[in-house]
Amino acid sequence: MKKLITNTFLLCVALISVSSCDKAIDEAYANPNAAVRVPIEQLLPQITSAFAGNYGGHGSLADARFMGSYTQNFAYATAGDTYDQMFAGLTDNNASWYRVHYYDFGENLNKVIKWGIEEKKWDYVGVANAIFAFSWLTLTDIHGDVTLKEAFNPSQLTFKYDTQPEVYDFVRNQCYTALEYLNKTGDNASPANLAKGDQYFYGGDVNKWKKFVYAVLARSYNHLSNKSSYKPDSVIYYANLSMQTNTDNASVKYAATGISATNNFLGPLRNNIGSAGRFIRQSEFIANLMNGTNTAFATVADPRAWYLLRGNANGTIKGLPLNRGQLNGLPQADRPENFLGISQNATTVVNTAPTTDVNCRYIFRNASPTPIITASEVQFMKAEAAFIKGDKTTALAAYKLGIQLNFDLLMSDYNVNIPTGRVITTAIRDAFLSNTLVIPSEANLTLSHIMLQKYIALYGYGNYETWVDLRRYHYNDKDANNLQVYRDFAIPTGTALYIDNGGKPIYRVRPRFNSEYVWNLEELKRIGADATDYHTRECWFSIK
Repeated sequence: MKKLITNTFLLCVALISVSSCDKAIDEAYANPNAAVRVPIEQLLPQITSAFAGNYGGHGSLADARFMGSYTQNFAYATAGDTYDQMFAGLTDNNASWYRVHYYDFGENLNKVIKWGIEEKKWDYVGVANAIFAFSWLTLTDIHGDVTLKEAFNPSQLTFKYDTQPEVYDFVRNQCYTALEYLNKTGDNASPANLAKGDQYFYGGDVNKWKKFVYAVLARSYNHLSNKSSYKPDSVIYYANLSMQTNTDNASVKYAATGISATNNFLGPLRNNIGSAGRFIRQSEFIANLMNGTNTAFATVADPRAWYLLRGNANGTIKGLPLNRGQLNGLPQADRPENFLGISQNATTVVNTAPTTDVNCRYIFRNASPTPIITASEVQFMKAEAAFIKGDKTTALAAYKLGIQLNFDLLMSDYNVNIPTGRVITTAIRDAFLSNTLVIPSEANLTLSHIMLQKYIALYGYGNYETWVDLRRYHYNDKDANNLQVYRDFAIPTGTALYIDNGGKPIYRVRPRFNSEYVWNLEELKRIGADATDYHTRECWFSIK
């Protein structure tokens, strides 16, 4: 935690004694090159960019390159990758959100809240609380116990960890605080002024920010589906108040200039999955789910495959098995292009990044928006809650709408560089929605239908939420019909599972190495995070 407090507070710790931090650091060490206090309108753009991948290269898309192997969205292009093996070692990899929360959001959001209250800019205060609520929930679901009560305290060098139930309670209270301020008008609250800082997210639309908060609340209740206290009605209630159409979707937009960080983290200009990044490919699991070979949707070729995934020299959709890489995992002509559109029909792994994105699509283009929470996801949460409640009528309607909303999002925002003959039309969408193998009767609707279609809808960008879902169902839990919920999903076994796992799948990511294991080791020992198999210990939210 020490290194993840803002630079200002790091200076306090590094240059003066702890006791002298009692004096405001802004007064003690005024910056000669920039104002100590800046307009909060200038803070918000960099804050919202960290949802996806900011100037420092941190955000959800940075973690997706690693966590995507746990969810089997992705597989590594070379054999024996430790993330394919469900490992989370002593590294900053896959702990990007830890840095985002305590550093990129952290004191910056605290300043927006403090200064926003002083300046009576209630909308900014509401937005900052909304982002913090989302971030606390994301953080604790990745790591389990985290520092809550002692966070952002510059007088400390080490920090105690708090339990996940405490963080969940805090998340909901922060959501209510966000709504209180977002509902407050007058004084200096102004949609036009909010739009100055909110240009690349919601454009200053307070009503959409409220829907974002309701989605966070719905998530917080839905994540506890294994608890005896689970409240499906609360999930449905908040889902109904949240995003209903794709115009409500929360997503990061990009100016897409020649400056690298104004572009999508996964696009070729930033080169985070080409020659300078992790060499991820589509996995066998997602490919089979969409090419008609997964047992849940057998024989159904999903037309969205050509939007989300890449074809091969044979003109088919195939994916890499975990741990084996593309050279050992597939015949040469079956190897999918990489996500930047580079053919892999060669005897070597090709990991170059193209100079333009004319052959890139979906979230892998320079200007492609990055979804954070969508109306489609909200409908799938509602469908799952209604199904568990026993209300299959509501569940089926929400399930079908969730799929339709995902189709519509792809058709409107990602209908670029699609192969000839693969463009989705309204007729193609409706034919898919009329297929009883996809949209069954109420009596035949299963959790597999709901969770696998949600998996598809969140593909590539929603790994945090997908990983929560997989852990809630313990990767291979079965439903009331004794069928695996995530049909055909296989946990690596034998030497394909990392040796430190002790035969167990991964359930959490270790706290960020360069702050916690360097500066806060004694506290990590207290919670057992020094154990080699700590990453296999189930988080509270998924324990039955």
